[in-house]
Amino acid sequence: MRLFVTVGTQFPFDRLVRTVDEWVGNFGGAVEAFAQVGPSSYTPRHMRSASFVSAGDCLREVQEASAVIAHAGMGSIITALEFGKPVIVMPRRADRGEHRNDHQLATARSLLAQGKVTVAMDEAHLREKLDQLEQLSAHRRISTHASPRLLDALRQFIRTGAYAGAGAAVGVAEVAAEAAWSGDFLSPAGASPRAREQDESRGIAEPVAG
Repeated sequence: MRLFVTVGTQFPFDRLVRTVDEWVGNFGGAVEAFAQVGPSSYTPRHMRSASFVSAGDCLREVQEASAVIAHAGMGSIITALEFGKPVIVMPRRADRGEHRNDHQLATARSLLAQGKVTVAMDEAHLREKLDQLEQLSAHRRISTHASPRLLDALRQFIRTGAYAGAGAAVGVAEVAAEAAWSGDFLSPAGASPRAREQDESRGIAEPVAG
């Protein structure tokens, strides 16, 4: 089994990194893992790691991984889903100094409701989900292109500030969640994800708000 762990670039997320590292250490080398740890104060003992990786290296790690373990950052999650990889997501918490606010908690709850990824809300939950890794199934790959419905929804939101989904106007968070995760908005990918080594705007190397 090969894991790719990624926590973005803006803040440390030692809780996630330490939990996965200790879990990997229980297997005496039988589980291989590489972790992109950001500005972490924790140095993994059982995983190869780097603070930052290029967009091309990120794509390669995702492609070669059996599963992806990530913070609740949309860039990391969408990349994993483009490759059809099982994803375990653990959200950062503002009260732990892991982010500026708790939008990742909201993201994680939305992802859980959509059933697109596996969500662990804390360290104990993450260990439980890691123990179940071999039972996790990959999801159908999502497209690298936005669907017409998503584009129409975004245009409507830009014009009006609301999206009338499911018969009622909703706000920014709901638009983002439905647009990103609804099966109506995401088209299944027919071909392999395109290489984006030159598109640093979508890579781990560039700080993202997620």
